[in-house]
Amino acid sequence: MPITKIAEHLRVARHVVVFTGAGASAESGIPTFRDTLTGLWENFDTSKLATAEAFRADPSLCWGWYEWRRRKVIQAQPNGVHNAIALLASHVPKLTIITQNVDDLHERAGSPVVTHLHGSLHSPRCIDCGSAHEAPLPSEPLPEAGIRIEPPRCTSCNGYVRPGVVWFGEMLPDEAWTDALAAAKDCDLFLSIGTSGIVYPAAELPFAALANGATVVHINSLRFAISSQEFFIQGTATSSMKSLVEEAFL
Repeated sequence: MPITKIAEHLRVARHVVVFTGAGASAESGIPTFRDTLTGLWENFDTSKLATAEAFRADPSLCWGWYEWRRRKVIQAQPNGVHNAIALLASHVPKLTIITQNVDDLHERAGSPVVTHLHGSLHSPRCIDCGSAHEAPLPSEPLPEAGIRIEPPRCTSCNGYVRPGVVWFGEMLPDEAWTDALAAAKDCDLFLSIGTSGIVYPAAELPFAALANGATVVHINSLRFAISSQEFFIQGTATSSMKSLVEEAFL
C-alpha cells in the first residue's frame, strides 16, 4: 500500500497505536545488543548479561554494562521519529504509545504517557526485595571500552540494585502488558516502527490488532515477512514516519 493510502487511514483513525522497537532509537545513537562492541564488552556476549543469573554471578560486570548503556542514553537526543510521534498526538483523537525500548526518548520528545513493555534503564530496583532505588545515579559518560562498577545497595534490605529492565526469562510487567494488549485490541490503526516482530510476547500485539479489524502497518529499514493482510513501508523510521504524518495532516 503506498504511503498516500496509509495516510488516508491515519487521517480518519479514531485510535492509533504506535509500537516502537530498537529501530526507532537507533538514529539517536542508542547501542543495542546487536552492535559490534570493543574493549571489555567484546569479551562477552552482551545478550548473556541480560539475565538475573548473570547479574547475581557478576554484579559489577552487569551493572557496568547497563550503566554504560544508560549514560549513552542520557547523552542522546530524541530523533525525528520520536518528534513525529509526539506531533501525531495533536492530530488524532486517541494515541497510545507502546515501546520495547528501555530509554526515555519518547518522553523527552514530548509524549507524556508511554507504555514500557521492557522496563526502563532509569528505574532501577533491588534484585532481592524489589524496592525502587530512589537515589540519583551518576550521569557523566563512561569509557567506551567499558569498566566494572559495583552496584548500589538497597536501603531497605541491603541487596544489590539491578537495572529496571526486563531480562531474558522474565515476565513483562503485568500492568504494561495488560494496557498494551487492550490498546491493540481497541485501535483501528496499528503502526509498528523499528521492530521486526521476533521478540515475544510483544510480537503478539500486531496480530491482536489485526484480529480485531485494525489496519496494521510495519515501518522498517529492512524488509521481513508479513501476512497478506498487513502493510509495509520500507525506509528509516524518521523519514517514513515524518512523510506519513506530513501526508496525512500537513
